Amino acid sequence: MAIVINLDVMLAKRKMQSKELAEKIGITTVNLSILKTGKAKGIRFETLEAICKVLDCQPGDILEYKK
Repeated sequence: MAIVINLDVMLAKRKMQSKELAEKIGITTVNLSILKTGKAKGIRFETLEAICKVLDCQPGDILEYKK
């Protein structure tokens, strides 16, 4: 079981680079990379909310549960 982060998909749909997203949500590109690769153990709701606001999407567009 795993939670998959589909952040690359949303970034591509919005034609946005990781660096730009990181700047807009106030986290480092290193932390965003950790999140994108699925190496993060968790995500703050505050960060998830900021990502959704900038990318104009829902949490379910980014997070996916796979068995």
